[in-house]
Amino acid sequence: MPTEGKWNTPLAAAVIIAAGIACYANSLGGPFIFDDQPSIIENGTLDSLTAAWFPPPNITTTGRPILNVSLALNRALSGDSVWSYHTGNLLIHVLAALVLFGIMRRTLRQPLLAGRFGAVADSLALLTALLWLVHPLQTESVTYIVQRAEALAGLFYMLTMYALIRGAGSERPGRWHAATVGACLLGMASKEVLVSAPLLVLLYDRTFLAGSFQDAWRARQRLYLLLAATWLPLVWLVANTEGRGGSAGFATEVSVWHYLLTQCRAVVHYLWLCVWPHPLVLDYGTAIVRQLGDVWWQALLLTGLAAGTFVALVRRPAGGFAGAWFFATLAPSSSFVPVATQTMAEHRMYLPLAILAALGVLALHAVLGRRGWWLGGTAVLAASGLTVARNADYRSALSIWTVTAEKYPGNARAHYNLSIELTAAGRGAEAVTQLEEALRLQPDYPEAHLNLGNALVAAGRRAEAREHYEAALRADPGYIEAHVSLGYWLAGEGKFDDAIACYERALRLRPDYAEAHNDFGETLARMGNLPAAALHFEAALRLKPAYAEAHNNLAGVLLQQGRPHEAIPHFEQALREKPALAEPLSNLAYALLQTGRLDEAVAHYRQLLQLEPNNPTAHSNLGYIYWQQHRLTEAIAEYGATLRAEPDNAGAREALARLTGGN
Repeated sequence: MPTEGKWNTPLAAAVIIAAGIACYANSLGGPFIFDDQPSIIENGTLDSLTAAWFPPPNITTTGRPILNVSLALNRALSGDSVWSYHTGNLLIHVLAALVLFGIMRRTLRQPLLAGRFGAVADSLALLTALLWLVHPLQTESVTYIVQRAEALAGLFYMLTMYALIRGAGSERPGRWHAATVGACLLGMASKEVLVSAPLLVLLYDRTFLAGSFQDAWRARQRLYLLLAATWLPLVWLVANTEGRGGSAGFATEVSVWHYLLTQCRAVVHYLWLCVWPHPLVLDYGTAIVRQLGDVWWQALLLTGLAAGTFVALVRRPAGGFAGAWFFATLAPSSSFVPVATQTMAEHRMYLPLAILAALGVLALHAVLGRRGWWLGGTAVLAASGLTVARNADYRSALSIWTVTAEKYPGNARAHYNLSIELTAAGRGAEAVTQLEEALRLQPDYPEAHLNLGNALVAAGRRAEAREHYEAALRADPGYIEAHVSLGYWLAGEGKFDDAIACYERALRLRPDYAEAHNDFGETLARMGNLPAAALHFEAALRLKPAYAEAHNNLAGVLLQQGRPHEAIPHFEQALREKPALAEPLSNLAYALLQTGRLDEAVAHYRQLLQLEPNNPTAHSNLGYIYWQQHRLTEAIAEYGATLRAEPDNAGAREALARLTGGN
């Protein structure tokens, strides 16, 4: 290792910042994915910094107001443009690495370790911080935007520890103690992993500062009482999450014992990824281990490590603290409290990886001395390259789900999410294949049944679709979207009474479901009940004022009722929300034609033909307008284009005959 003096603190900080930027520069354009959609895109509380203190239920930010406020700041800065969100995540990660550097260099200079490591504390601290910063296992916490929860909690956890250390060496410790409590409190409001922070801080004090629990308590009793008090807001926040909609806590369908067995496999897998970070997987699904025999050796290994930690806490306090850091920071999500919707997740290693990086660096120094610096530097460079490569997987939602399904093919949810992205990319046949694979792996997967039904309808295989809508409802009778989709399918088959029954069931379950009102209105309009249809479209717009399809549908009803002047503003609003939506563009042009605003109608038909060059209605109506304006050459051209697109169009053929015959 280099001697101290070659690495002063400002230079070390610059190296850490540069390494973070270099590794994550290619992540700044990655799109919102997976839980980003409900937690950020659909999270209305992010529109106001005041509202952001009260996150909505059943999303990643629920019970985590500091996380939610941080995302609200991003929305205020860049709206739904991803750059500021990614920049915020990177900033948090780099700050956390700087704090880890500070913790390490000061810890290695404490009396317990100074004799062995004090002379090279800065170099070892820098190598630890760099290895932790650039390790590819961290990408999920940094590049996957909503997993800022983990990085933010990690930053506040380490700030809590760092402020304690600074306070112990200060002649005026009060401000540092205030910072300790403040960081812990902010962390509690960021993610529940901070639950262990007051205890781990006390253990650090006993191990490295005071020398005993009694002396630590005597020196800083008030501080520890205040740290313990930060559990109170955490309890209140967790209680108000109501188990995150049944997805976490003891009320889930996953038993404590089965979840504990699953974590035996998960934690050992995490440890392996620290050493050999391949393959990295965004989503491991919801698989559960049900037999001890399936994870016997992992359970034995972890039991041994836990027992070794307890023994070391007495006999070798520094080693015991390292083990306690690992287990204490991992335990909130990876022990016995079930997280049913995510039984394994790489982002949970954000904090535990810090102590493993430190142990690795110290072991290199202890065994290899100066040669360990070069080996450690090589590991940092290799990890950096892997991180840049992993960030490339996040370049699009299609890319990350393709990689996830390939690397973890037994995860039905990965195939389901890949199908969504394939559908969005216009690759419907491939989407069907992925949905069929998801259902092979998990036959009672309601969302997969629903989406497969929709995909089959889009592919013209309507007869097969109904089976999947009904299968979705058998798996989940309260699945509102499936009731609506089945209703829409039934309406398409002319079974209007059955369709209405489906919509009514959906609206009884969720009266504020705008999409159900819209589809119900479409069915009523097809039945000729225009007044009732208008009421449902209006209800949809009260619930969702920017709902382009509902604006278009309401305007269509108004147009059919002979009220084109009232229809036009709704068509215009639909186009403001979705400028590339062809149907309202066509309808608006027709409404303008009906009201005599011919030049405006021409402009909109021309815009429509840019989207759909062979649209026969646009060409035919342009021909009519040009005829009315005595622009006969242009009228003939448009009627000719109509017939090329639709050879059997009798109206266009008759008009063209009259025009070319001189009538």
